[in-house]
Amino acid sequence: MVAPIKITSRAVEEILNILETKGIPKEYSLRVSIKSGNGCSGINFTLGFDKRKELDTVSMISGIKVLIQKSEIMFLIGQEIDFHEGIDKRGFIFRNYEDNSTIAR
Repeated sequence: MVAPIKITSRAVEEILNILETKGIPKEYSLRVSIKSGNGCSGINFTLGFDKRKELDTVSMISGIKVLIQKSEIMFLIGQEIDFHEGIDKRGFIFRNYEDNSTIAR
């Protein structure tokens, strides 16, 4: 199965750092999910750590075990997770690698 998302090396580095320094249990994986936005804002993407659930797909992406609920995959296809660290802000961003649009999280 082809992974529905991509994770940049900067994001992988930060995810591994979080796993190591925040005491995330070994049985937890990165969960990528969606949340409905308000009004015209569409879909918001979220990241977290969670245990696998019955309706999840599991993918190894750039060495990271990723959980995505089966019903949300179609909304995540084409997204790339990156990590930005700048003077004004720091955090994960979602970018549609097919059209280069960016959503900060």
